[in-house]
Amino acid sequence: MSHPTYSIGMIGLGRMGANMSRRMARAGIQVHGFDASEQARAELAAEPGVQTHDSLAALLGALPPVASGEPGRLVWVMLPAGEITDKTLIDLWTMLGDTDTIVEGGNSNYLDSQRRASQSASHGIDYLDCGVSGGVWGLANGYCLSFGGSARALERARPFAQALAPEGDDGWMHCGPSGAGHFVKMIHNGIEYGMMQAIAEGFALLEGRREFDLDLARIGRLWQQGSVIRSWLLDLTADALNDPQALDSVAPFVSDSGEGRWTIDEAIRQGTPAPVIALALMSRFDSQGKADTANRLLALMRKGFGGHATKAGNA
Repeated sequence: MSHPTYSIGMIGLGRMGANMSRRMARAGIQVHGFDASEQARAELAAEPGVQTHDSLAALLGALPPVASGEPGRLVWVMLPAGEITDKTLIDLWTMLGDTDTIVEGGNSNYLDSQRRASQSASHGIDYLDCGVSGGVWGLANGYCLSFGGSARALERARPFAQALAPEGDDGWMHCGPSGAGHFVKMIHNGIEYGMMQAIAEGFALLEGRREFDLDLARIGRLWQQGSVIRSWLLDLTADALNDPQALDSVAPFVSDSGEGRWTIDEAIRQGTPAPVIALALMSRFDSQGKADTANRLLALMRKGFGGHATKAGNA
């Protein structure tokens, strides 16, 4: 789908922002990009349809002027959640004007998005929060987009959503008022934690029954064919298991980006039970070594009351 008359400013040219810029440019949209990293800008310099700039002011100045009565400029912010996003928005509020629109597509907390929407409105600027899913495969396969904000602002963003989505109007949705887009993405990521944990534990159990000498990669491929647990996550697992050295090449350390924590915060806030997601999050903390003190104390308690042997520590 080509959109030759549209221009957009993309702020943040990391893995997601860069590939989103490429996908829109290849759909015929003129993309003006900015990132504080010179290297990030350089990596997009040769992409047709993408022009990079060394400042926010230069980016905004390059966007085509808007005729009176026409929708304003649109800038899409793809930065890490937290302080850097807040700082960039504060800068944008002083540089944009009435009828302009900001789309914030990072993995932000929906409560922050509600606050930012209100602050943007006080400057006369429309604000959309957008949960973006698709990872490194989004360039080829398209992105799943969940928007929060006004219908008017979303209509301004429609051609860009259509270019980013897998198939036109499939793969993006107006979820509700400000905050709803990031709320939906937060719950999506919480579900992801639970699904990943279940798949990983299942394969660990398969591997643990050594006398069967199970071929884990083949089982993964088998389950991809019509089973009720077939999924993209299972596809990625099966692909990883095709490499006999894959498991030995990585440390058993699983990071958490924050959205799993926010999902559990929300479960507590609502009083809605979410035990699978909570346990998946706790397992990630365990992998990070955060259970080490408790486990040492458990070993010492067993030794104290029953004389049970302990293993020597490394420190």
